Amino acid sequence: MSKAKLEYLWLDGYEPTANIRSKTRIEEDFSGKLEDCPTWSFDGSSTKQAEGGSSDCLLKPVAIYPDPARRNGYLVMTEVLNPDGTPHASNSRATIDDADDDFWFGFEQEYFIMDTATQLPLGFPVGGYPGPQGLYYCSVGGRNTWGRDLVEEHADLCIDAGLQFEGINQEVAAGQWEFQLFAKGAKKAGDEIWVARYLLQRLTESYGYYIEYHPKPIKGDWNGSGMHANFSNTVLRTCGSKETYEKICEAFRPVTKEHIEVYGEYNDQRLTGLHETASIKDFSYGVSDRGASIRIPILTVEKGWKGWLEDRRPASNADPYKVAARIVKTVKSADV
Repeated sequence: MSKAKLEYLWLDGYEPTANIRSKTRIEEDFSGKLEDCPTWSFDGSSTKQAEGGSSDCLLKPVAIYPDPARRNGYLVMTEVLNPDGTPHASNSRATIDDADDDFWFGFEQEYFIMDTATQLPLGFPVGGYPGPQGLYYCSVGGRNTWGRDLVEEHADLCIDAGLQFEGINQEVAAGQWEFQLFAKGAKKAGDEIWVARYLLQRLTESYGYYIEYHPKPIKGDWNGSGMHANFSNTVLRTCGSKETYEKICEAFRPVTKEHIEVYGEYNDQRLTGLHETASIKDFSYGVSDRGASIRIPILTVEKGWKGWLEDRRPASNADPYKVAARIVKTVKSADV
């Protein structure tokens, strides 16, 4: 008789920035299949999701991955439900309107690796600053690169877990990194970002680090952190029409405020019009323009207007479920 460790993951009720939570359930002779993961419960009064007098919330399994860091372990992504089985108010995954998985997403997750002893990004000396930006982006060597051991181990964990992990690179600021994930289906894309974040945060426990998702943790002439959202649906992948692309981009203009509302806390500190961002007060799009709100990739144009778009506004601390839900809604609203 074998025993499996099922790590149930869920988003708590903290607003506007949710946190990933988890706890372990032991199952005997577990098949490894999602349909055999039982619904579970937790104390919602400890996560801002219920009152103490009626504290039970339900965890509905929606995705499962092998846990490469544990013997006979699994990572179970869940949605939070009310006791009557309806989606909890904090359940952002349930708001995504992509039942046929027509939308594909590639998220670029930026973050800073922080030293728990100094409370500073790796590479930042106490009481001072490292050299100015310029040599850190995609750098090699101990003079300009910090945290590679953690980043490489995280990449291995994500790949071994079966995530559609696309790559890693050091980013523009010292101690800043990025990983990329791709998924066919908006909900699946959100699942994979949250599982990857969980694996990264758990891994820091062995290093004396923590992960900072604040979009502008270092003030001044330092890049902030985003979670760029590359997205497409059948129309974008096949239309072959510049006019159609422009109509879809224009559909974003009148709902700029609605997008910014779900694109991450403190994003105004990052979206200043500097450091490869558009101003939070404006909306723009352009071919190969990293200073625009939405970039039309040059490859999309070269392939005859068949490809994808990149929304560069989501912050590093944004909930990928909320980002995907809003993008899907806007694209579907376009008159094409």
